[in-house]
Amino acid sequence: MLNVGVVGIGYWGPNIVRNFAANKRTKVVACSDLKQERLDYIAAIYPTIKTTTDYRELINNPAIDVVAICTPVFTHFEIAKKALEAGKHVMIEKPMTSTSTQAAELINLAEQKNLTILVDHTFLFTGAVRKIKQLVEGGDIGDLYYFDSVRVNLGLFQHDVNVVWDLAPHDISIMDFVINQPAQAVTANGADHVGNGLEDVAYLTVYYPDNIIAHIHVNWLSPVKIRQTLIGGSRQMIVWDDNSPSEKIKIYDKGIEVIQTQDQIYNTLIQYRTGDMTCPKIEPIEALALEVDHFVDCIEQRQRPVSDGYLGYRVVQILEASEHSIKNKEKTVKLTALS
Repeated sequence: MLNVGVVGIGYWGPNIVRNFAANKRTKVVACSDLKQERLDYIAAIYPTIKTTTDYRELINNPAIDVVAICTPVFTHFEIAKKALEAGKHVMIEKPMTSTSTQAAELINLAEQKNLTILVDHTFLFTGAVRKIKQLVEGGDIGDLYYFDSVRVNLGLFQHDVNVVWDLAPHDISIMDFVINQPAQAVTANGADHVGNGLEDVAYLTVYYPDNIIAHIHVNWLSPVKIRQTLIGGSRQMIVWDDNSPSEKIKIYDKGIEVIQTQDQIYNTLIQYRTGDMTCPKIEPIEALALEVDHFVDCIEQRQRPVSDGYLGYRVVQILEASEHSIKNKEKTVKLTALS
């Protein structure tokens, strides 16, 4: 039985508490938050959980094995570093840290102490994303051509981060998980229509080896809510609509075939191929429950999580590069893998 302490029980924290409490191999023993009303809320639901306004009490408690951090991103590094130094395994809400340098330091510290870091990119544990990963890895769609994602809605405006840091971590983590190669470069553009210095509309282009290209559109000023991803391959194409209540994934047996000819004028012909559309069944399991169980497995078996510190680092690196590109008129920012 792993004893868990949860730091931050505002918006996402109660979901973390609920899933660790429901897991048969973990027990939530303490929670901390700066707001007493949030602590009272947790205490009313879970009377056995101790509450405190000082997160250091959780970190210094020798009975706690795991610290889950659900606080604003600018606090992640300090809390996670102290938890790792105290010998705790760490679960960190996305994005992992404010800078890639901070993420790299946490990774090195965890490896020195033989501890596990899991970054809470919950989408990687959804049935839809796991099915997409299976289709890509199994070769169903053929050679991967592109990843094109749209995540837009009206609001919710953040006061401390732009739309890229707010919405894009979801799509960047999914992109990294599916493509399974380190990105090589990023270009981005965006605009601030409110005048607070934070972009509310942005477009990211990410370049990968083997001529794979990815594009992400995020927007706080859309009249409609869209959560859609297109993945194109040489054999098939995938459309994932996360807003769809039933047919979240559609697989299209569509594509092109390139025909070389001897004609000097038209030496390359494109032939279009159209087949059936299928909708695979998606597992209904709660993603966060699966993620918590996976985290416990990794701790017990000393394995690297699917959403480990390295994936968290790559997400933050692309976020940083995108922001730099936006501020420098779409400058191409090259990326280097963390060794």
